[in-house]
Amino acid sequence: MSQTGFSEFERNFASIANIMTLHVHNIAIEKGFWDTDEQGHLGAKIALMHSELSELLDVVRKDTSLKSDKLPNVLAVAEELADVVIRVMDFAGRLTIPLGDAIVEKVRFNAGREFRHGKRF
Repeated sequence: MSQTGFSEFERNFASIANIMTLHVHNIAIEKGFWDTDEQGHLGAKIALMHSELSELLDVVRKDTSLKSDKLPNVLAVAEELADVVIRVMDFAGRLTIPLGDAIVEKVRFNAGREFRHGKRF
């Protein structure tokens, strides 16, 4: 993808997100999360993204004002959202996807769509 046509804000966001994606993925490699069969492992990584969303749902069902058990200055809901993003970034990093660019492109696309994308909900 190319950042051609992005505003300065969008370029900055995309660049930082792309760098963070690589950083997150490198940490995952260093911690041994990519040392198994690649193809079967991709499905497991998708399942782990899903499990983080399920953990987020559990927190939302309980109380969104609860503090994280691990990060004292962070709400539990924010910690779970961060876990979702980290899993997504790790996956994108493995596939060498410039995630920041894709996010900017998708946000721009969605901004031009009709209300609720033409659906009831």
